[in-house]
This record gives sequence, C-alpha cells and structure tokens, in this order.
Amino acid sequence: MEQGTGEMIVEEVKRKKHKGKHDKPKPWDEDPNIDHWKVEKFDPSWNPDGLLEVSSFSTIFPRYREKYLQEAWQMVKAALKEYGIAAELNLVEGSMTVSTTRKTRDPYIIIKARDLIKLLSRSVPAPQAIKVLDDEMQCDIIKIGNLVRNKERFVKRRQRLVGPNSSTLKALEILTGCYILVQGNTVAAMGSFKGLKQVRRIAEDCIQNKMHPVYHIKILMMKKELEKDPALKNENWDRFLPTFKKKNVKQKKGKSKEKKPYTPFPPPQQPSKIDLQIESGEYFLSEKKKLVKKWQEKQEKQAEKTAENKRKREEAFIPPKEPIKQDSDKTDNDKEDVAALAMSVKRKAKEFGKQKSVEKINPEAYIAATGEQPAIKKKKSKHP
Repeated sequence: MEQGTGEMIVEEVKRKKHKGKHDKPKPWDEDPNIDHWKVEKFDPSWNPDGLLEVSSFSTIFPRYREKYLQEAWQMVKAALKEYGIAAELNLVEGSMTVSTTRKTRDPYIIIKARDLIKLLSRSVPAPQAIKVLDDEMQCDIIKIGNLVRNKERFVKRRQRLVGPNSSTLKALEILTGCYILVQGNTVAAMGSFKGLKQVRRIAEDCIQNKMHPVYHIKILMMKKELEKDPALKNENWDRFLPTFKKKNVKQKKGKSKEKKPYTPFPPPQQPSKIDLQIESGEYFLSEKKKLVKKWQEKQEKQAEKTAENKRKREEAFIPPKEPIKQDSDKTDNDKEDVAALAMSVKRKAKEFGKQKSVEKINPEAYIAATGEQPAIKKKKSKHP
C-alpha cells in the first residue's frame, strides 16, 4: 500500500510541474519574412459590428488654454470624426471629453483620443497633437514637478533641459526623433517607444541633477555613429561610450561652534526682569520716581547722540594734515657741512690758543683771514 501511494504522489507532482504544454515552437516564430515588431494598420473589416459598450475619457485644462482650444476645436473634432470618436468641449467646467460611438471600429483608438486631449491640455499645438492618432506615433507626459522640492532649483534645472535659445531641446528632438515640449510641471513627448524611453530618462536625470543633458547628447551622438557599423551590431558598446563622473562643488562650511563640555546639570536660571529691578532697587521706587528716572536716562541718551552727531558734522570742517616732504639728500649735505664746520672751528681754536700764548693776536681778524667764517657770519646775521 505504501509503495502504491508513493507512486501516485510522484505522478501528481509530475503533472503539477508540467507547465506550458501549449508553449510549443510555432512555424511562424522563425520565419525571416515576418517582422514581429511591425504594427499593422487597422482594417475596419476586422471589426464590422463595432463596439458593445461606450467608453469615454475626460480631462480638465487650464484657463489660459480656453481661447486656443475654442479656436482649434473644429480641427480636433474633424480629425476624431474620421475614426468614429465623438468629442465635446465644456467651457463651463473647463474639461474635454472623448467617447466611442456606433461608428467606432478600432477598439484602441479611444486610448489614442485620450492621449490627444491630454496633450492639448499640456499646451501642445493642435496640428502636432493630432499626429498621435497614427499607429506609429506614441506619447508620454513626464511629471517633473514633484522630483525637486526647492522651487528655485526646479526652475534652474528645467531651464537647463531647454538650454539657451532652446538649443538643448532641439538637439534632443533630432537625436531621439521625438517632439518635446516643456511646460510647467510636465514634459510632453511624442514619438516612438524607443525615443520616448530616452526622453524620459534624460528629463528625470536632469531634474534630479544626476546627469546634464549635454552629456546625454554626447552619448546619443556616439550611439548614432556606432549603429552605422554592422560589425558592432551584437557587441557591447559600453567600452566606446564616455563615462562622466559627477563633480560636487564643495560648499563653504560655516564656523562650527565649539562644543562645551558635557554636564548632567542644567544651566543656571537667568534672572528675570523683576529680579534685576529688585537688585538695583528700582522695584521699590514709586511710579513718579520711576518715570523721572526713565526720563533722565532718555535725556542722557539724547545728549550723547547729539554730541556724537555734532562731532561727525564738525569733522567735515577740520582740514587734513599736509604731508611734510623732506629732501633726504639736502639734509644729509647740511649735516655734513655742519660737522665739517665744527671740526674746522675746533682746529682753529686750538691753533689760536697756541699762538695767543706766544703773541697777542686779534681773534676776529684771525678767524676772518681763514675764509670759512663769512658763511657762519651770514647764518648768525639771520638770527641776531
């Protein structure tokens, strides 16, 4: 019995493990003539009876778009009528609604119509937005408003995505093959799935400050060149692509406060205003004396202020000190002349003393005979 039950359990386990019995190779899986990625255009004969239920989508639009939508609504309505979609513009509620009708054959066209009214509400021009109804054209609305909290940083990074004179945006449009519109807190993009994926990554990296759009442009340009080489079709391109390191500019750190030694006790309580008045004795004064004291303090402050203002006004009338220029060469020469004159006078005095002991000599006549004294006489005559 035990062997029989064991075999039955093994068989049940085998049956449970066997999955995908219908996943057998199909004859068209490996057919080179079939393009599996090609989206065939919808043929109304595929769905001759139409849809069973009515599907509708609506979206609101900002007030500044009201005038433009009123003018372009006939064009939008005519484009949707070709696919059997009814469109309604409600100016009272500020909303646009699209819904299927009995003439609708393509079940997916209502999703395309929903994308159309979303693009119109995000300021995409009507002729451009109508292109989304084509099977090969897709759209993506990227929300970037909640990626950054600081509004100033958000505005700067959003401008970085646009670039000077929209040069960065134009380069991205050419390289990704998508139409891109930056408006408010969203980025609206239209194009292929591959291009939309690239645009979403570039927009999010820019707003989150992960990588500058210019570096993404360089990488996309290199990928375009690598795509042309059939030998590198099945190889990894990472070795050819540039790697950019994020450089954060170090911000100046503020002066750090010195940490005080830790004490388990709380700081002493600061004296209140009443405590200070009690210490100074002001608390026990009468109201009249308090007012007199307050008035005296006010007068003292006013007197100090008026004195300071008067001093500042008088400073303008004080003449500045004139710099005294001294000729260094002249002073050195004068010092040398005075020293030489003193030496000569000493020498003559010694000679005069020796001669006086021998004979009587008139000192004035002797000094005048030397020829050096007239200069000294002139100097003495100036200061009698």
